[in-house]
Amino acid sequence: MPKPRKPKTISLKDDRITQSQSNRAVNDRMKKYRDLKKKGRLPKKSGHGTLGQPIQHQQQISSTAMFFNYNNQLGPPFRILCDTNFINFSIKNKLDIKQAMMDCLLAKCIPTVTDCIVAELQKLGAKYRVALRMVHQSFERLPCDHKGTYADDCIVNRVTQHKCYIAGTCDRELKRRIRKIPGVPIMFIVQRAYTIERMPDAYGCTR
Repeated sequence: MPKPRKPKTISLKDDRITQSQSNRAVNDRMKKYRDLKKKGRLPKKSGHGTLGQPIQHQQQISSTAMFFNYNNQLGPPFRILCDTNFINFSIKNKLDIKQAMMDCLLAKCIPTVTDCIVAELQKLGAKYRVALRMVHQSFERLPCDHKGTYADDCIVNRVTQHKCYIAGTCDRELKRRIRKIPGVPIMFIVQRAYTIERMPDAYGCTR
Protein backbone atom coordinates (compact mmCIF):
# COMPACT_ATOMS: atom_id res chain seq x y z
CA MET A 1 0.00 0.00 0.00
CA PRO A 2 1.57 3.37 -1.04
CA LYS A 3 2.35 5.90 1.72
CA PRO A 4 0.17 9.05 1.77
CA ARG A 5 1.96 12.14 0.50
CA LYS A 6 2.81 14.86 2.99
CA PRO A 7 1.64 18.36 2.00
CA LYS A 8 4.50 20.56 0.88
CA THR A 9 5.28 23.50 3.17
CA ILE A 10 7.07 26.64 2.15
CA SER A 11 10.41 27.37 3.78
CA LEU A 12 10.59 30.24 6.27
CA LYS A 13 13.60 31.55 4.36
CA ASP A 14 11.67 31.76 1.13
CA ASP A 15 11.83 35.18 -0.58
CA ARG A 16 8.04 35.28 -0.88
CA ILE A 17 7.64 35.21 2.93
CA THR A 18 10.20 37.96 3.65
CA GLN A 19 8.69 40.08 0.87
CA SER A 20 5.20 39.57 2.27
CA GLN A 21 6.34 40.60 5.77
CA SER A 22 8.04 43.67 4.37
CA ASN A 23 4.89 44.67 2.45
CA ARG A 24 2.79 44.18 5.58
CA ALA A 25 5.09 46.44 7.61
CA VAL A 26 4.93 49.11 4.89
CA ASN A 27 1.13 48.90 4.80
CA ASP A 28 0.94 49.21 8.60
CA ARG A 29 3.07 52.36 8.59
CA MET A 30 1.10 53.89 5.76
CA LYS A 31 -2.17 53.16 7.58
CA LYS A 32 -0.83 54.75 10.76
CA TYR A 33 0.26 57.84 8.78
CA ARG A 34 -3.16 58.16 7.11
CA ASP A 35 -4.92 57.87 10.49
CA LEU A 36 -2.74 60.59 12.02
CA LYS A 37 -3.26 62.83 8.99
CA LYS A 38 -7.04 62.29 9.14
CA LYS A 39 -7.09 63.25 12.85
CA GLY A 40 -4.90 66.28 12.22
CA ARG A 41 -2.15 65.15 14.59
CA LEU A 42 0.80 65.49 12.24
CA PRO A 43 3.39 68.17 13.12
CA LYS A 44 2.59 71.36 11.22
CA LYS A 45 6.08 72.72 10.59
CA SER A 46 8.17 69.56 10.39
CA GLY A 47 8.55 67.65 7.14
CA HIS A 48 7.95 63.94 6.64
CA GLY A 49 10.36 61.29 5.49
CA THR A 50 9.82 58.03 3.71
CA LEU A 51 6.53 56.29 4.42
CA GLY A 52 5.16 59.21 6.45
CA GLN A 53 7.71 59.03 9.26
CA PRO A 54 8.04 62.50 10.87
CA ILE A 55 11.46 64.09 10.59
CA GLN A 56 12.69 65.09 14.03
CA HIS A 57 14.12 68.59 14.35
CA GLN A 58 16.20 69.85 17.28
CA GLN A 59 14.83 72.83 19.14
CA GLN A 60 16.78 75.95 18.22
CA ILE A 61 17.92 78.06 21.16
CA SER A 62 18.19 81.76 20.34
CA SER A 63 20.95 82.53 22.83
CA THR A 64 24.44 81.04 22.51
CA ALA A 65 24.89 81.18 26.28
CA MET A 66 23.22 78.19 27.91
CA PHE A 67 24.90 76.75 31.01
CA PHE A 68 28.37 76.26 32.48
CA ASN A 69 29.89 74.49 29.48
CA TYR A 70 27.82 76.49 26.97
CA ASN A 71 27.88 79.91 28.58
CA ASN A 72 31.33 81.40 28.01
CA GLN A 73 30.55 84.24 30.40
CA LEU A 74 30.08 81.88 33.35
CA GLY A 75 33.12 80.69 35.23
CA PRO A 76 34.80 80.73 38.62
CA PRO A 77 34.68 82.77 40.69
CA PHE A 78 30.90 82.48 40.32
CA ARG A 79 28.82 85.56 41.15
CA ILE A 80 25.47 84.67 42.70
CA LEU A 81 23.00 87.54 42.54
CA CYS A 82 20.78 86.99 45.59
CA ASP A 83 17.34 88.39 46.31
CA THR A 84 15.86 89.24 49.71
CA ASN A 85 14.10 85.95 50.46
CA PHE A 86 17.16 83.90 49.42
CA ILE A 87 19.22 85.68 52.09
CA ASN A 88 16.44 85.41 54.67
CA PHE A 89 15.79 81.69 54.05
CA SER A 90 19.55 81.03 54.20
CA ILE A 91 19.62 82.56 57.69
CA LYS A 92 16.53 80.59 58.77
CA ASN A 93 18.16 77.36 57.53
CA LYS A 94 21.37 78.30 59.42
CA LEU A 95 23.49 78.27 56.27
CA ASP A 96 26.90 79.93 56.01
CA ILE A 97 26.06 81.55 52.67
CA LYS A 98 29.54 81.74 51.12
CA GLN A 99 30.63 78.28 52.32
CA ALA A 100 27.34 76.64 51.28
CA MET A 101 27.68 78.18 47.79
CA MET A 102 31.21 76.78 47.44
CA ASP A 103 30.00 73.36 48.61
CA CYS A 104 27.33 73.47 45.88
CA LEU A 105 29.50 74.69 42.99
CA LEU A 106 32.92 73.37 44.13
CA ALA A 107 34.51 76.70 43.25
CA LYS A 108 35.04 80.16 44.68
CA CYS A 109 31.75 82.08 44.93
CA ILE A 110 30.97 85.76 45.42
CA PRO A 111 27.49 86.46 46.88
CA THR A 112 26.20 89.66 45.28
CA VAL A 113 23.33 92.11 45.82
CA THR A 114 22.18 95.31 44.15
CA ASP A 115 21.38 98.68 45.72
CA CYS A 116 17.63 98.04 45.44
CA ILE A 117 17.93 94.73 47.34
CA VAL A 118 19.73 96.55 50.16
CA ALA A 119 17.02 99.24 50.09
CA GLU A 120 14.35 96.52 50.26
CA LEU A 121 16.01 94.98 53.33
CA GLN A 122 16.17 98.41 54.98
CA LYS A 123 12.44 98.97 54.33
CA LEU A 124 11.55 95.63 55.94
CA GLY A 125 12.73 96.94 59.29
CA ALA A 126 14.20 95.33 62.41
CA LYS A 127 13.04 91.83 61.47
CA TYR A 128 15.65 91.72 58.71
CA ARG A 129 18.49 93.48 60.53
CA VAL A 130 20.57 90.26 60.68
CA ALA A 131 20.25 89.84 56.90
CA LEU A 132 21.16 93.49 56.36
CA ARG A 133 24.24 93.21 58.57
CA MET A 134 25.34 90.06 56.73
CA VAL A 135 24.94 91.82 53.36
CA HIS A 136 27.12 94.74 54.51
CA GLN A 137 29.82 92.40 55.85
CA SER A 138 30.24 89.70 53.19
CA PHE A 139 28.33 90.59 49.99
CA GLU A 140 29.56 92.43 46.93
CA ARG A 141 27.27 95.37 46.14
CA LEU A 142 26.31 96.45 42.63
CA PRO A 143 25.07 99.98 41.96
CA CYS A 144 21.64 100.52 40.39
CA ASP A 145 20.92 103.29 37.90
CA HIS A 146 17.13 102.84 37.74
CA LYS A 147 14.32 104.43 39.72
CA GLY A 148 12.38 102.57 42.37
CA THR A 149 13.32 99.66 44.62
CA TYR A 150 11.47 96.72 43.07
CA ALA A 151 14.28 94.15 43.29
CA ASP A 152 12.74 91.40 41.12
CA ASP A 153 12.67 93.60 38.02
CA CYS A 154 16.22 94.72 38.74
CA ILE A 155 17.48 91.12 38.94
CA VAL A 156 15.67 90.05 35.76
CA ASN A 157 17.02 93.03 33.80
CA ARG A 158 20.57 92.50 35.05
CA VAL A 159 20.78 88.75 34.30
CA THR A 160 19.21 89.40 30.87
CA GLN A 161 21.88 91.94 29.95
CA HIS A 162 24.84 90.16 31.57
CA LYS A 163 24.99 86.35 31.47
CA CYS A 164 27.81 86.21 34.04
CA TYR A 165 25.48 85.80 37.05
CA ILE A 166 23.74 82.92 38.77
CA ALA A 167 20.37 83.99 40.18
CA GLY A 168 19.87 83.07 43.83
CA THR A 169 16.17 83.00 44.73
CA CYS A 170 13.50 80.89 46.39
CA ASP A 171 10.65 82.98 45.00
CA ARG A 172 8.45 80.91 42.66
CA GLU A 173 7.36 83.83 40.47
CA LEU A 174 10.91 85.15 40.04
CA LYS A 175 12.18 81.66 39.17
CA ARG A 176 9.45 81.38 36.53
CA ARG A 177 10.59 84.66 34.96
CA ILE A 178 14.28 83.74 35.00
CA ARG A 179 13.64 80.32 33.42
CA LYS A 180 12.60 82.15 30.26
CA ILE A 181 16.10 83.66 29.94
CA PRO A 182 18.48 81.15 28.28
CA GLY A 183 21.84 80.70 29.96
CA VAL A 184 20.95 81.86 33.49
CA PRO A 185 21.18 79.12 36.18
CA ILE A 186 19.08 79.39 39.32
CA MET A 187 20.34 78.58 42.82
CA PHE A 188 17.80 77.81 45.55
CA ILE A 189 17.51 75.93 48.85
CA VAL A 190 16.50 72.28 49.16
CA GLN A 191 16.76 70.36 52.45
CA ARG A 192 19.00 72.94 54.15
CA ALA A 193 21.48 73.08 51.27
CA TYR A 194 21.91 75.02 48.04
CA THR A 195 21.26 73.38 44.70
CA ILE A 196 21.40 74.48 41.06
CA GLU A 197 18.54 74.10 38.60
CA ARG A 198 19.91 72.64 35.35
CA MET A 199 19.10 74.98 32.51
CA PRO A 200 18.86 72.46 29.60
CA ASP A 201 16.11 70.57 31.48
CA ALA A 202 14.32 73.68 32.61
CA TYR A 203 14.39 75.69 29.36
CA GLY A 204 10.92 76.75 28.27
CA CYS A 205 9.29 75.63 31.51
CA THR A 206 6.64 78.00 32.84
CA ARG A 207 5.59 76.31 36.07
